[in-house]
Amino acid sequence: PSLSSPSLSSPLLSSPVLSSPSSPRSLTPLLSLPPSPLPPLQLTTELLTRGGKDIAFSDYSPLWKTHRRLVHNSFTLFGEGTTKLQSIVLEAVEALCCDLQASRGQAIDPDPPLMRAVTNVVCTLVFSSTYQHGDPELTTVMEYNDGIVQTIARGGLVDIFPWLRFLPNQTLTTLTECIAIRDQLLSKKLEEHKVSLIGGEPRDLLDALLQGQTRIKHNQGSGVRGQGLGVEQEEEGISDDHVLMTAAEVFGAGVETTSTTLLWVLAFLLHHPQVQERVQKELDEVVGCGRSPDVSDRTHLPYLDSVINEVMRIRPVSPILIPHTALTHSSIGGHSICKGSRVLVNMWAIHHDPEHWDQPEDFRPERFLDDKGLRFTPSCFMPFGAGPRVCVGESLARLELFLFVSGLLQRFSFSPAPGVSLPDLEGRLGVVLQPLRYTLTVTPRPGWEGVKGEREGEGVWWKE
Repeated sequence: PSLSSPSLSSPLLSSPVLSSPSSPRSLTPLLSLPPSPLPPLQLTTELLTRGGKDIAFSDYSPLWKTHRRLVHNSFTLFGEGTTKLQSIVLEAVEALCCDLQASRGQAIDPDPPLMRAVTNVVCTLVFSSTYQHGDPELTTVMEYNDGIVQTIARGGLVDIFPWLRFLPNQTLTTLTECIAIRDQLLSKKLEEHKVSLIGGEPRDLLDALLQGQTRIKHNQGSGVRGQGLGVEQEEEGISDDHVLMTAAEVFGAGVETTSTTLLWVLAFLLHHPQVQERVQKELDEVVGCGRSPDVSDRTHLPYLDSVINEVMRIRPVSPILIPHTALTHSSIGGHSICKGSRVLVNMWAIHHDPEHWDQPEDFRPERFLDDKGLRFTPSCFMPFGAGPRVCVGESLARLELFLFVSGLLQRFSFSPAPGVSLPDLEGRLGVVLQPLRYTLTVTPRPGWEGVKGEREGEGVWWKE
C-alpha cells in the first residue's frame, strides 16, 4: 500500500498504521494513548535509555506519569516566553552568524555550523555550559551525539536477532562506546550540579530536575504519595538515572531534529529564492537592521512563520511517530483498534494527504496564511504530535527555529554554490528524515557588509 493509504497493517510489526484519518480530530485520541513499550528485541533502545529510564520509550506507568510531569514542569521554566531561553538562543545565533561570516563568500556545507549552534543551545539549557568554537568538550558532545545517530541510522540485525550481540559487531561496539562517553560527561555535570545546587530559581534544566527530584522524595518521606504511584514505584521514585536519561533525551531529540529542520529550511530557500526575498522584505519592514529579531516579533512576521511551518509539513523530520498502545478496545477513523495493539502514526502521509492539503507536494508557505495574510494553522498539521502527549520540547524547538531563521535571513542571503546542483529534496531516512549533504554560498545583505564579526569573543555583531 502507498504512503497515502488511509490505513495499513505492517506485517513485520503486526501493527495498524494510521496514515490518513477521516478527520484530523480523530488523531487526538490516538496520540493521547500511552507510548508502546518497544519490543524486547530493541537492544539499541535498551542501551540508550538504561532500560527505559527516559520519557519517549519507557513503559506507561504511574512512575512514567510522574517523570513526564517533572520534565514538563522543568521545561515550563524555560518556556517560549521566558527571557532566559531567548537569550540562550540569541547568543547561539550570534555565534552562528560569525561562523558564516567567516566563509567570506566561499561555498560551505551548512551542516557543521548549524549543528554546533544548536548543540550549544542544548548544552547551555541543560547544564549551563556555553562553548567557543573548537572547545574540546563541545567537540566531545558533538562526536558522541553524531556517533549515536549514525550507528542507529545504519540499523542492525542485532535488534532483530539479539543473540548477535555475543558475536563481534563493530556497529554495536561503536554505539556502546559513544553511550559510555555520553554518560560519563552527563554524570560529571550531574555531580557538579548536586554540589553547587541551591534553592531558588534553577540555573538550567539539570537544576530544575534535581529540585523536582528532591521535592518528590520529600513528599514520599512526608507520607504524601505521588499521584497514582504504587508502593514499589514510590520507593523507586525518580532516580539519578531518570535525570540523566532525561538530559540525554534532550540531546538526542533536540539537537538532530532542530538542526535538520534548519537544513531543510535552507535547502528549500535555495530552490525558491522568491520565498527567501519575501521573508527578508518582511523582516526589513518589521525589524530593520538596528537590532536582532526577538520572540515579540513573531506575531508580526506571519510569512516567516509560515515558511517554517511549510518546511515542517513537507519534510517532517519524524515521518513515523513513536508507537502507541491501545489500553482498551477502540475505534479511530472507522478502524477497529484492539486492546494491546501497537499503533503507528504515519505523519508523512498525514502531512501529504490531498484531502487536507491542496497539491501537497508543492512548497507553498501561503497555505499557512489566511485571506488577510495572518497566521493560519490547519488542524491536520501536527509536527510535534497532539493532545496530552504533545512533544514536551515543542516550545524550545519553535523558539529556536524562529530565532535562527529570522536572525540568519535578516543578515544573509543564501544561494547555490557556483557549479553545484541544487540540494536534493528527497532526503534520506535515518534517525530523522534529513537532506543529503549540500553546499551553499553565504552573502551579507545590504547594510550588513560592514559587520566585523565577533568582538573579543563575546559573540556580538557591530557595524563600522
